[in-house]
Amino acid sequence: MTVILEPGRTAGHALTAPYYLDPEVHEFDLAAIFARQWLFVATEAEIREPGDYLTVEVGRWSVILLRDDDGTINALHNVCRHRGSRVLAESRGSTGNLVCGYHQWTYAQDGRLLHAGQQAPGFDKSCFGLKKVAVRCVAGLIHICLADEPPADFDEVADRIRPYLAPHGLDRAKVATQVDLVEPANWKLVMENNRECYHCEAGHPELTCTFFPTYGYAVEDIPPRLVPAHARYVRAEAELRRTCDERGLPHELIEELHGRPSAFRIAREALDGAGESYTRDGRAACRKLLGELDTPRLGRLTLHHQPNSWFHFLGDHAVTFSALPLAADRTVVRTTWLVHEDAVEGVDYDVETLTEVWRATNEQDAELVSRAQAGVASPAYEPGPYAPNEYQVDAFVTWYLDRVREYVTP
Repeated sequence: MTVILEPGRTAGHALTAPYYLDPEVHEFDLAAIFARQWLFVATEAEIREPGDYLTVEVGRWSVILLRDDDGTINALHNVCRHRGSRVLAESRGSTGNLVCGYHQWTYAQDGRLLHAGQQAPGFDKSCFGLKKVAVRCVAGLIHICLADEPPADFDEVADRIRPYLAPHGLDRAKVATQVDLVEPANWKLVMENNRECYHCEAGHPELTCTFFPTYGYAVEDIPPRLVPAHARYVRAEAELRRTCDERGLPHELIEELHGRPSAFRIAREALDGAGESYTRDGRAACRKLLGELDTPRLGRLTLHHQPNSWFHFLGDHAVTFSALPLAADRTVVRTTWLVHEDAVEGVDYDVETLTEVWRATNEQDAELVSRAQAGVASPAYEPGPYAPNEYQVDAFVTWYLDRVREYVTP
């Protein structure tokens, strides 16, 4: 594991090939990153009613997320305390008590063992409840941490981002649709690709109908061909700030992408076109606005959270993304579109229009990271330097290596 124990990265450059290729590094990442950090895994809208559940696979871990009869969301390891069987085999559904299908050990919705058949004298049911997983719900977003001692800074981060998210009413929203896309690349390449828009102008024609291609550029570095787009961005940003200030909506950038375990970035930023939503013309894709919002012209509230998630919250809908590694060269990206709880498909929104931009963008990204994965596998690969507008990629890699060092040298 020399590559992990001695990272040796040239500052401002990409990682060496084994970080993206080596199955041993993949296993290390599961232990050092995904078993220790707070992960975004689902939205409250996916388990809206008491008894609703879903299961989340993180490497070898399987976690049950279940809303109990009191409305509380519990996170439990999906491992029976008898002989280790999976308690729930389905990916989602609804249940009362949790009954293991092997020997019918029965658990309450909070994991307490209720029935275990005939046991030896002295058997104490209180010692055999399902093991709990740390869980936090932040304005409708569900995060879990598999560690016995989760990073303590997450609660402070949650308090800072909650005022940005709360007006969108995500805890009351409903799922319009959800798509799982397996991208043929290492999870770090998937996240690096997401953390820059250097590739957007040529790679994402649907996205750049509304997403300004100047994202990530310092003003002095904007290429001449993008100067007109930047001029539109400046005007749109000024209007967006006025709109937000009039409504008391926070919009200022907070960017702490490394230097802490629960690193993040949040800001409300303008969209091109009509400035309302991720559609071809920038107009809202859903007639009913989220929460109690009174205008669709709110640009995009964007949130990045290390290591595995990014989000876009608009006036009319929200899009959440989570990435979880399946193998050294495969990552599942789950995209969920949320709309107002009372929005009616076919009346207030059309799923195709709602999802067109990000379906296309995700598929294009999958092709791009596939090329990157193939490229780093070549003996000719050597890490190249990041451009100035790829500073968020550099921040992600810096954050990752900091976590590596913490794990090998506590």
